[in-house]
Amino acid sequence: MSMFTNTHFMKTQDLLERGLNNAVFKRKIIADNIANVDVPHFKRSEVTFEAELKRAIDQEENMKINAVPTKISNEKHFEFFKPLNYKDVSSRANIDYLSIMRADGNNVDMEKEVTESSHNQMSYSILAERLNQNYKLLNIVMRSV
Repeated sequence: MSMFTNTHFMKTQDLLERGLNNAVFKRKIIADNIANVDVPHFKRSEVTFEAELKRAIDQEENMKINAVPTKISNEKHFEFFKPLNYKDVSSRANIDYLSIMRADGNNVDMEKEVTESSHNQMSYSILAERLNQNYKLLNIVMRSV
């Protein structure tokens, strides 16, 4: 089984699971924003995951093409460029302090939140379906062996 863990299939599975976890986290943040739409001075939060994950995957691809090896001969040396590992990327909520939607300081836009919620639900459904299909394929392969 250990030779199976470092395959593209397992990386895909891991990315799908991370995407599902992000969608659950994002749903909680959106629900919190919607619940506080009428609270004066409430600042909405946004989830940063997709952009960081894309950056990590792009860096990983660039390292394969433009890799410059760094010779580390002392523990005080540091690498010229250390790419962000996609496994280190996690969902984080960032509070938007800069925008103001209303006179009372609240910056929750209900239309935006509902749209984000709908988009998040579709993303979750697609990721769950793809994960399910991958497990079905794995089951077929395991039965044929």
